[in-house]
Amino acid sequence: MSGLTAQPNLSAMASALAGSELDPELDPDVLQSLSRYWEVVRRYYAPFEADMRAGTADVYRHEMPGPQYTNLRAQARGMGLEHRWDEICQRYAEVNLLFGDLVKITPTSTAVADMALCMVANALSRDDVLDPARDLAFPKSVFALFRGEVGAPPEGFPADLQRKVLKGQPVINGRAAAHLPPADLAAERQDLEAALRRPVSERELSSWLLFPSLFLEFARHRDRFGDASVLPTTAFFYGLREGEEIEVEVAPGKRHVIGLLGRTEPDGDGCVTLFATVDSQLQLVRLATAAATGHVTRTQAQEGNSAHVSAGLAGTVVAVPVRPGQVVARGETLLAIEAMKMETHIIAERDAMVAEVYVVPGDPVGPRDLLILLA
Repeated sequence: MSGLTAQPNLSAMASALAGSELDPELDPDVLQSLSRYWEVVRRYYAPFEADMRAGTADVYRHEMPGPQYTNLRAQARGMGLEHRWDEICQRYAEVNLLFGDLVKITPTSTAVADMALCMVANALSRDDVLDPARDLAFPKSVFALFRGEVGAPPEGFPADLQRKVLKGQPVINGRAAAHLPPADLAAERQDLEAALRRPVSERELSSWLLFPSLFLEFARHRDRFGDASVLPTTAFFYGLREGEEIEVEVAPGKRHVIGLLGRTEPDGDGCVTLFATVDSQLQLVRLATAAATGHVTRTQAQEGNSAHVSAGLAGTVVAVPVRPGQVVARGETLLAIEAMKMETHIIAERDAMVAEVYVVPGDPVGPRDLLILLA
């Protein structure tokens, strides 16, 4: 797993130090056997790689942590911005200095990355961010950072930018968790059990309190499909090839042999039928393809038209606090969009009345889709 965005290769380091007073005395044959194993595993995860072909010194410019490099590239891909990766790296370096040259590790690095993506998606420059006369909707993680929800650097945040981000909201001084209200665990458990319609464990309750939306997504996937972690990696990521069989242990001592005999072409509804076997018993499974789920084609916002409100990035609508006929003031939130765990608020750039709203929470949207019409 070494090299490129990660640390230097362990085998190479051990060989370089062999025979010196710093010799770690690691068995090279054992190291090589581990390398061969992980080389095969790494191929399964190729879609998640950083797509680097050689080492680079660019890290000295953008100062992006190695693990974040791969995650951020995947984020950019999911938002339709991967073709602008070089620009994202440049903005990351600018944002880091704008924020006061932070020590970048989760969650501070997340705020820097979210702001860099926001700038690229919305064609914002460094001057736009600093301009006190221009209202901007900062990502949720940036607001949390400048409010002090994850602490504060010893020298504090740049004062002018902090005032612009917070828009009058108070700063948290001291340990942020000390300001949290106490949680009624019995009531919280009832809320979670009502959402999932089943009893929950202590571990599930703790996970939900820490990561509400992520846990609900995980729990609903688990309730619908069961424990998918028992599937082999290749089957989970890529599915079965025709004629392939796998053995799955669903519980200690309980195994099933699952195979795929063949599949039909998509029918008029865009669905395919799989001819599968479970323990040699034929099963017919009808599944909707991507074409069947239907991608909504939306009207595109006209560039330069101040009445058209668009997303600026691909994501999912999570909140629409306005309705047709409502009068909104400059800087007021029109809707919130989540893209690859980054929540961004779209704000009104002028005083206006909402004429039409074309989306509801849960709708997927594209970068230039027309979402709201102002009058």
